[in-house]
Amino acid sequence: MAIGTVALSTQAQTTQEQQAIKQLCGCFAVTFNYAETFTNDTTKTMASHLMDTNAVLEYEFPIEETPKKVVIQHILIVPGGPMIKHWREEWAYEQTTLWQYDKDKEWVKTTLSPDEVKGKWTQSIWEVSDAPRYQGVSDWVSTNHELFWLNTTDAPLPRREYTIRDDYNVLNRTNRIIVSDKGYMHEQDNKKIIRRAGQPDSILTYEKGYNKYVRMSDSKCEGARAFWTKDKAEFWADVRAVWAEKMDKANRIKVKGAIDNQLLYEALGEVEDKKLSGDKRKKAIERVMNRYISIV
Repeated sequence: MAIGTVALSTQAQTTQEQQAIKQLCGCFAVTFNYAETFTNDTTKTMASHLMDTNAVLEYEFPIEETPKKVVIQHILIVPGGPMIKHWREEWAYEQTTLWQYDKDKEWVKTTLSPDEVKGKWTQSIWEVSDAPRYQGVSDWVSTNHELFWLNTTDAPLPRREYTIRDDYNVLNRTNRIIVSDKGYMHEQDNKKIIRRAGQPDSILTYEKGYNKYVRMSDSKCEGARAFWTKDKAEFWADVRAVWAEKMDKANRIKVKGAIDNQLLYEALGEVEDKKLSGDKRKKAIERVMNRYISIV
């Protein structure tokens, strides 16, 4: 049963939207399903790009929460394996600064007017390393007894593809998040785009995605709760602080790929393993990030 119709007053609508965002937290069995639907390249075979996964467990919990902002950390629970700090999402009400993805791991800062964001929520998605992925701003909409959020925005290649494909460099994502008391659905209508400087975009293929989050008993995610220790929380809070400082000063930011066969999240993991604290920890984080990040 989906959340009911939104009340007419602005305050009631905002209260219900806050509740919808909070319902994105909890213990979930998650399935990821993608299929390329059609292409402008008649030589391409769609069947080779199908993806259908078995359910995995994910624990999603707020690490920051105010009336106008909710920050949710995802923990991936690998069957028979370790817990993994997964991606992070933020929801911010009437946020006027937006980082738009350009291409090739570069983002450009954009400022929106208060009128453009009035009554709207910005969803920000961040990498395992807390590097940016994509941001989009939109209203929560209530219709046909469903409450959903819908936005279209550009993003880098998804994790499931960037290590195996180089035939496109921008994923234009239409994200629809539908919330119910049983969990939520992240439905996607995507365009895989080839973007080159000074040329019009070229659409390689279209893709449909269904990421289904089925709410489970919190007891199934007890290991993830224990995994997120005080030390881990403090370390990644420092990482987010360094990111914020850099992005506040920049108009454009570029993130490099592997350096010496090591990705940014792996390099940060080595710093975390050293169990530093205070200024020593933050300075070590800054040294690593300075190698991977260019700002203008």
